[in-house]
This record gives sequence, C-alpha cells and structure tokens, in this order.
Amino acid sequence: MTGAMSDTIKARREIAVRRGLEFIYRTACEPENFDAYGFDYTFCLHWIASTSRDPALGRAARRMAVECARRWREAHPTVPEDADAETVAQSVFGGLTADCLGLRDAAFRREVRRAAARVSAEDLLWFDPAAGPPPADLPAECACGELNPRGRKTCRGCRRRLKWQTRYEIWLLAIIRSYLGERYGVRLGAGYAEVIGWLPEMRPYPPLARGYDDFIWAVYAVTHVVYTLNGYSTYMLSPRWLPEEYQFLKDSLDTVVGLDDTDAAGEVLDSLKSFGLSDRHPLIRKGVDFLLATQNDDGSWGDAEAEDIYDRYHPTLTAVNGLRDYAWTQRALVFPELAPELRRWARGLS
Repeated sequence: MTGAMSDTIKARREIAVRRGLEFIYRTACEPENFDAYGFDYTFCLHWIASTSRDPALGRAARRMAVECARRWREAHPTVPEDADAETVAQSVFGGLTADCLGLRDAAFRREVRRAAARVSAEDLLWFDPAAGPPPADLPAECACGELNPRGRKTCRGCRRRLKWQTRYEIWLLAIIRSYLGERYGVRLGAGYAEVIGWLPEMRPYPPLARGYDDFIWAVYAVTHVVYTLNGYSTYMLSPRWLPEEYQFLKDSLDTVVGLDDTDAAGEVLDSLKSFGLSDRHPLIRKGVDFLLATQNDDGSWGDAEAEDIYDRYHPTLTAVNGLRDYAWTQRALVFPELAPELRRWARGLS
C-alpha cells in the first residue's frame, strides 16, 4: 500500500480502537483489578477521552473515566497517616485525574501534600535528582523479595548475586512521578525540571545491540519524555526540540515490531505522531499494520495469558493510542519555561 491510508484500513483501525477501549473498561469493572490499578485505569481512560479526535470515542471514554474516578474517590476518601511512597504516588495519580474529570477534592490534595513531605526522594524516585543522575548501581528486587541498598552486589537476605536496574528504568519512574506531582501541585521527591534536566546525561540512547534491558527501558523513558512535555498527547512537539529522541524513536520502531512488542510499539507510534508523522509515513503505516495484525480475540493486545492484569490492559492502552487520531490543538510545551533548555540541549550544550 502506498500513499494515504486506505478507507478499509481506517475502518479496521476504528473498530480495533473501540474493541480495545471496551476491553480496558471491562477489566476495570472487576473489583480485584480496580483495587490494584484503579488510579491508573482512571488515568488511561481520561487520556483517551481528553485527546481523541473522534468525538464518539472521546465521549465513550469520558463516561468510563468519570465512573472510574467516582469509584476511586469513594475507595480513597483520605490519605493514610502512615502512607508509604507507593501510596503517596498513587494518591497523586488518582487525585489529579479525578480533579481533571471534575471530581475535585481540595482537602484530599492537602493531605497528599503533607504525606509527600514525609517521604524521601530516594523512596519516591529511587534516587535524588538534586544529588546526581539516575544511578547505574541500584539493585533490582531480589528473587527472595529483599530490597537491597544502592551499590550492593549480593543480597543481604539470601546472598544471591544481584542484578542492577538499568538507569533508564529509574529515570522513567522519576519522569512520570515528578510530572504528575508538578501538575497536581505536590512535590514528589523532586521537581520535574530537576528530573528532565538529566536528559543530556542520558544521551546517546542505546540500541538493542547494547542489551535488551537498556534498550527497552530507554524506549519507554524517551516516550515518557514526549508524554510529559506534550501533556500526554495534548500538544504536538517539534522534532527540532528533541532531535536525538525523535531519531531514536524512528530507529526503534522496526526493532520493537521485530520483537513483537505491542506495548512498546504503541508508545513509539503515538510519540512519532506527536512529532508530526502522518498516516502517509511508512513508519506509521508499518506500526498500524503490526497493531491491527496482533489484536487478540477479546479486543486486547499483549500476552492473553499474562497473570498480572497490568500486562493486559497497558499494552491495550498503548495500542489504542498508537492507532487512534488525536485532537492536537497546537505545537507547544506543557512547561514552556523549559523551551530555552531544550534549545540548548538540541545544540549539544549541557
């Protein structure tokens, strides 16, 4: 197929997107799933609702998102006094999205702000962005369940050899949490500018040949640089602002398709769209064809046998996002004050 996307492909894409949306909501309606991921389900549905060009899709997603936000508010009327880092982060996630959907609770936000002040940057973000870049010597959770301190090579619990997390995974978590905190008015360990300020340090991004973990987490980190600068698909970005990230994503699409990774492919595809690649571009057509060919019978994407529901609804979200059209308003940054820094970094100046 050459030129513009055919009407047949567009029709298939619309059907696939609607089936994917229905799968996400159907699994959100199961209490066990919602107890674990209600904050994220609400965010996912709001993301679709607030940025879709298709009015019918946007209305359907908004109805689902509002219903989920009400359920989340009812289940989380207050923040526990002894809230740990994960509870605080989820409270920001859920509280921000509920506010965006019109279910505002100023008292809850004040509680979150107080709780966040009691938790360290290392607990919230796995490192302190004010003290240095994402570390390369932070151990992953041991098979025995033990969490070990930075720099340790063997588990203090079972003495197994430890595997260190890739610094791109660490940076990814910090990007997401600092952004959400910034938007909600709650400092989650660091400000967003402190976290994104390590972008020059993270370049150049690693190809698959340097190792799977480094490559795939770099892909997700870069897509979330895009999301947190464009307001999760609210705005388009200029490739001139992020030239290395733009090229890395273009180079990575073939790789993630070759890995049969629908989750990563969806994120790369919608990120490239935000840089202005249209349906006529060969990369976009290739990504769309891949996603249309890999949808499961139940409307989902990813491993249909996965035990954790996150590994089912999240690939479905990213595939839906990779396939749908966006109601872009303009080319802009959520944080326009970062424009001078982006220009400096684009010129290779740190």
